[in-house]
Amino acid sequence: MSALEKHLHLNRLPSRPPMPGGGGLQSGSKMRMGPGRRRDFTPVPWSQYFESMEDVVVDHDTGKDSFRIYTSGSEGPVLLLLHGGGHSALSWAVFTSVIINRIQCRVVAVDLRGHGETKVKNTEDLSAETMSKDVGNIIETLYGENPPPIMLIGHSMGGAIAVHAAGANLVPSLLGLCVIDVVEGTAMDALNSMQNFLRSRPKTFKSLENAIEWSVKSGQIRNLESAKVSMVGQVKMCEDAASPEVSKAIVEGIIEEEDEDEDEEKERESNNKRKKEDDMEVQSLSTKCQLVAQ
Repeated sequence: MSALEKHLHLNRLPSRPPMPGGGGLQSGSKMRMGPGRRRDFTPVPWSQYFESMEDVVVDHDTGKDSFRIYTSGSEGPVLLLLHGGGHSALSWAVFTSVIINRIQCRVVAVDLRGHGETKVKNTEDLSAETMSKDVGNIIETLYGENPPPIMLIGHSMGGAIAVHAAGANLVPSLLGLCVIDVVEGTAMDALNSMQNFLRSRPKTFKSLENAIEWSVKSGQIRNLESAKVSMVGQVKMCEDAASPEVSKAIVEGIIEEEDEDEDEEKERESNNKRKKEDDMEVQSLSTKCQLVAQ
């Protein structure tokens, strides 16, 4: 599709609706607040972005697997959303709130095997073949033999799974395929990248708010609004909630925010000082001009 065609299609879309809770920061935007104000890392419930939540039970010879899904919409084609490694279906929350108000569609966001609230018998099998079959089984359980038109949309690891599922004809009513930010190169390159990403994560947080704070400060999630709704799907409650093993990353994050506040104050003082100096220069120049004129 040419740039002109894309522009014409975008112009046909309705204007973007306001975000739940007054809107959020856009990806890459600065999150500096006004003087004396602190960032709000309070978690937000999934119900502000999705209409319903359910567990899809898939029967196997060896037992049953339960896949958590979040849905919105009642008419139109289905957008089946597959998240990236280490994330969850809630990573699609903000996207869902926007797309469902722009076009007539149904959204189904899935917690993939080993992620979120999905519970499977074999948690060690995370092969592309198995996870692709999971997608096919979920679709069959939800819609039976006559599924509606389905568009697979996958981010990172979810994109690779979407490609495998489409290539294996596991989605009989496939309407389209969209992959976002899929790692290029060999499978080994992708595996090494994922391992480094997971190793960089702290092992514990003293609260969900701290987890959200870390995700934003570390750059793992660049959209604060998304972090507040999706981080809950990436952490589990420790058996010992009072455990003193709080990650160093959190401490550094708190110190970093204090440093930012100090930097902002210094910046304001510096700007005020420069303004006064500029005013003095202007006054001095004005006086000289008057003397010359006389």
